[in-house]
Amino acid sequence: MTTTENFKNLQLQIGPYRVLPVPTGLFALDGGAMFGTVPKVLWQKTNPADEYNRIPMEARALLLKSADRNILIDTGNGADFVAKHGEKLGQKFAEMYGVSQTGVNLHNSLAAHGLKPSDITDVILTHLHFDHAGGATCEVNGRIVPTFPNAKYYVQKSNYRNAVHPNIRERASYLKANFQCIEEHAQLFFIDGSQKNFLPGISLWVSDGHTQGHQVVIIEDHTQQLFYCGDVIPTSSHIRAAWVMGYDINPLLVIEEKTQLLKMAEEKPTYLFFEHDAYCDAATLEKSANDYQIKERYRLC
Repeated sequence: MTTTENFKNLQLQIGPYRVLPVPTGLFALDGGAMFGTVPKVLWQKTNPADEYNRIPMEARALLLKSADRNILIDTGNGADFVAKHGEKLGQKFAEMYGVSQTGVNLHNSLAAHGLKPSDITDVILTHLHFDHAGGATCEVNGRIVPTFPNAKYYVQKSNYRNAVHPNIRERASYLKANFQCIEEHAQLFFIDGSQKNFLPGISLWVSDGHTQGHQVVIIEDHTQQLFYCGDVIPTSSHIRAAWVMGYDINPLLVIEEKTQLLKMAEEKPTYLFFEHDAYCDAATLEKSANDYQIKERYRLC
């Protein structure tokens, strides 16, 4: 892939759900950290870095729109509610990670689909790292409150425990302001393990290699499926088994989980949805020797 490659536009309906991307804004992370032991000479071909060695990243949520539900998967980093006092995304934090505070954000992306925060019925969080759960809460009149007042929020119980008592490597990624008030408002619901048909046509598949209690969201009907990959496969460049992040707590387990997930993708026509790819929303894949490669890249519309 290159930044100038032409992608196919795709309108996607899976079961009762219209599948729609919700970009919440660009940020930047160190390219070496994003690709672990993969040499820069390889990853920079598809993910060019800036003068600080950071590569552009999207925080792309997914909207599943049906007749009676508006389901949001992940919420981005909450860049449109940068708090000056530091309880949420502090200004220095935003500058360090190149968080864009102009242009596209969670709220105007939802508005483009005819929705406001009060219309969201369900929020499924892959995990509670700041770039996935930051938009789950917002600051109103100096108070941190749930962004979606009528929604049920779902997260794995094990990930919540990890977020409340983070290990030293993840301490900076789990910010209590992104989830604590949701529990206080009785809107947070815990899932314990993988679940088939957790909601109609939606299953949750737990992976622990990136962080404890991360969940991939699978949307399917009889003919096709889409995997919201979260941080198991954060960008289309990470499709190869050994291309894992330095941020992963257990990279060998990520490789094992990724291999299992991609094998599941062979069962029926499958789209992989990439939360952090700055250039495309989704892709299909094909076998390549003993590994996989991208077949087609798409922008959902």
